[in-house]
Amino acid sequence: MSNSIGVFDSGIGGTSIWKEIHKLLPNEDTIYLADSKNAPYGEKRKDEILRLSIKNTEFLLNQNCKLIVVACNTSTTNTIDYLRKTYSVPFIGIEPAIKPAALQTKTKRVGILATKGTLSSALFYNTSNLHAAGIEIIEKEGKGLVKLIEEGEVDSSKMRDLLQSYLKPMVDSNIDCLVLGCTHYPYLVPLLRELLPKHIKIIDSGEAVARQTKKILEKNNLLNKKSSSAMRNNIFSNSDISILEELLKNERCKVSYLDF
Repeated sequence: MSNSIGVFDSGIGGTSIWKEIHKLLPNEDTIYLADSKNAPYGEKRKDEILRLSIKNTEFLLNQNCKLIVVACNTSTTNTIDYLRKTYSVPFIGIEPAIKPAALQTKTKRVGILATKGTLSSALFYNTSNLHAAGIEIIEKEGKGLVKLIEEGEVDSSKMRDLLQSYLKPMVDSNIDCLVLGCTHYPYLVPLLRELLPKHIKIIDSGEAVARQTKKILEKNNLLNKKSSSAMRNNIFSNSDISILEELLKNERCKVSYLDF
């Protein structure tokens, strides 16, 4: 089976998920679609998020993708049910890692940094209720963070100031776990480690998503078991690709501009 794993996000952030998938499944062809022109999704209406998610999905299906990873928390929480009902390929969604945080916290207080679209979704509400009984969740909308990451300002003074303003109420509330509820945010981990007290664990869902992708491919007999030196990893963006190229400079992939 030579068909690709398709991955889409509202921008470059989902490449944090793509890297984990590529690391775990190096024999798989992949196509990554960054809809940076429309980033961030987290501040859009649900009907607009659905429209964009359908557009991304249909592009990947037209490239004969055998499975699609919705590498965007906002898109997952608002559209994954619709996508699964509408299309025949398996879909892997991204949820904030509330469950592992709830299992690991000692103070019973967990911080979550996410977009408005994720925090206000029914799926996030249900996940929190299911896995975080007896845990206080301190939510913070990371307004402006995605835009700065998309602009390559991961370590700028503006980013530092913004992050510190979001982290302070969580730290003051005695959290010992911080859940990254947006696939862009793993690119902030070095800065977060610098700004947060050492005892606070930073949790994201990248490795878990890669493991789930492998599991679903195996279950559906879609796993590519043959190794090849000619694996294709195509990364597409409908915006300036220079930041993507920098982020992925050590990866085996081709980054291209695509007008979509």
